[in-house]
Amino acid sequence: MTNKKTAKTTTDNIVVADYNGYDYKKIFWEDADRKYEDMADRLAIRRLLPLEINKFVDIAGGYGRLADEYLPRAKESTLFDYSKTELKQAKDLYGDKIKTKAGDIYSLPFHDNSFDALMMVRATHHFKDMQKVSDELYRILAPGGVAVIEVANKRTLPKMWRYWTKKSEINPFNLEPAHLKELNTDGFYNYHPKYIESIFKESGFKIDTVLSVSNFRSAKLKKLFGTKNLVNMEKVAQKALAPVRFAPSVYYRLVK
Repeated sequence: MTNKKTAKTTTDNIVVADYNGYDYKKIFWEDADRKYEDMADRLAIRRLLPLEINKFVDIAGGYGRLADEYLPRAKESTLFDYSKTELKQAKDLYGDKIKTKAGDIYSLPFHDNSFDALMMVRATHHFKDMQKVSDELYRILAPGGVAVIEVANKRTLPKMWRYWTKKSEINPFNLEPAHLKELNTDGFYNYHPKYIESIFKESGFKIDTVLSVSNFRSAKLKKLFGTKNLVNMEKVAQKALAPVRFAPSVYYRLVK
């Protein structure tokens, strides 16, 4: 496996992140200090996912990092991703416990109303056309179904500070998506909460619950407080700070 991500263009000429040949599991998670971020995601998922699910799909779920959160809840689970490399890793980890499907996020290879619940975590930053993605998620979800979606937030306090001190030209207050070209010239986007919420509503979703997640994502805070203390603080902050939507990740529980 390589240590470099690439980009591919879909039939609609929309760039998608290509993790084929990239060991995301090892490079991004195992070799980096991201235990706090992992636990913050899990806290949110446990709060938002239904306890009992018939058919479930993890959209852009990679190698199944979070599969152990939904496998006990779902009678049937499918992991969807563009990367066949990651899907193979998922099969190696979970075997027949999980189905896998490769494809294009902008044209999901599933029938209408296929799933009772779905999840999409740490993926929106790769999507230029969020309306099209949201419409596809709505299409494959059954009526009354639940979608748990994490969104990369452009309106965080550090981004505000960088804008106010003229260290960044990206305005965190306007509604347009922020294209972070210094991170990835092909596609790395952050979204304003009002912008993304209008997209969900346009697709037909009802916003049921919002959580503020990874509130203390900082190398300095990790060193100062340690992972265990930050996770305990996170448990309180996810609900308490949800109204202001300042965290790097904003989680939505949407209902069709």
